Amino acid sequence: MSDIEPIFLGLAGTQPNPMGLALSGGRPSVVTFSRHELNQILSVYGRHVAEGHWRDYAIDMLRERAVFSVFRRSAEAALYRIEKNPKLARRQGAYSVIATTGLILKRGHDLCRVLRVFDRSRLELVKA
Repeated sequence: MSDIEPIFLGLAGTQPNPMGLALSGGRPSVVTFSRHELNQILSVYGRHVAEGHWRDYAIDMLRERAVFSVFRRSAEAALYRIEKNPKLARRQGAYSVIATTGLILKRGHDLCRVLRVFDRSRLELVKA
């Protein structure tokens, strides 16, 4: 397997296309994350696990979108959802980060830029 080959968990005999849609008889069956996309997401996830902020995750591959959900504890609601929606690829961008409340924190065409919303290296105002 190469780094650009998608990881596909779906029906036997279906082949994924480059945008992450698994085609089954001409109809898309599920949207998937590619190996490169998962590497980027898991890199951010690993940093936050090491810092003690996040503890669990879930991956959902649906007909219209693929979702990577991040949890503080497995019994709680997801803190963040990283979604890939190919229908929005030409308009607002296929990737988005959504908070627990449903607020879209960042949306775009490039997953790396969208994941920068989790960078803690931003300058913050400190009162003396």
